[in-house]
Amino acid sequence: MRVITTVPLLAATVAAQSPVSPYGQCGGWAWAGPTGCGQGYYCTTYNSFYAQCIPGAAPATSTTSSSRTVAPPITTTTTLVTITTPPSNPNPTPTVTIPAGSVPTTLVSPNYWIRAVAAPNYRKYLQPAIPFTPGKAIISSHTTASQLYLDSTGQLTLYRGAGVAPLYLNIENPSDKTQRKLATEFKETKNSYGKFGFQGDTLTWSVGEIKRPNEAAWLVCGDGKELFVNTGAYGWDTPAGCSDQTIHSYGGATADT
Repeated sequence: MRVITTVPLLAATVAAQSPVSPYGQCGGWAWAGPTGCGQGYYCTTYNSFYAQCIPGAAPATSTTSSSRTVAPPITTTTTLVTITTPPSNPNPTPTVTIPAGSVPTTLVSPNYWIRAVAAPNYRKYLQPAIPFTPGKAIISSHTTASQLYLDSTGQLTLYRGAGVAPLYLNIENPSDKTQRKLATEFKETKNSYGKFGFQGDTLTWSVGEIKRPNEAAWLVCGDGKELFVNTGAYGWDTPAGCSDQTIHSYGGATADT
């Protein structure tokens, strides 16, 4: 009698990829780009749509994806598979439940994209820091661009899919009305300070108690590319770490570069 022993052959292919830039996307639904972060950053998953490179070291007990370990055969040809499930995040980030596939990547009427059109943020798009989730407004990649719409009351709304409540771009109401930068944030509640508008395709913001030299002047600041209202003159005495920008609506079918 002959005994035939089958030995599984395992092969691994490692594709060398450039590291993801700080605060760049490193995973999420349908993500096909690089997943490795640069030195001093690690990839953390916020929701099923989005993972981002943030500063620091990955928690020792956490992983960003499930791993599969195949034990070698002992006396049979049966392959044993161990699946490790990541532990719960000890510091969870609030997320919104959005049915998979409900947020289209092509433009839905009457929405449009809003983007910068000048260096250093050429064709970077307005969006929340975490896609579809309340939080700081940033100017970032076309791959996570938001669809937006200015309603008749001056509210700038963010479309999150059919049947899902929108987000609203809110502006900081400072105690010091001479403050040079006003923070912006996407919230589930409507903006209560000032109104948005358009000059042609250029997004503006105005409020009666602050007289701005240019209502279309914005600032993009820091590594996180956070968006601020510029209450001063465009291109004059720009705050450190910031760049002067105007941002514009764009009606192309997809957000491009």
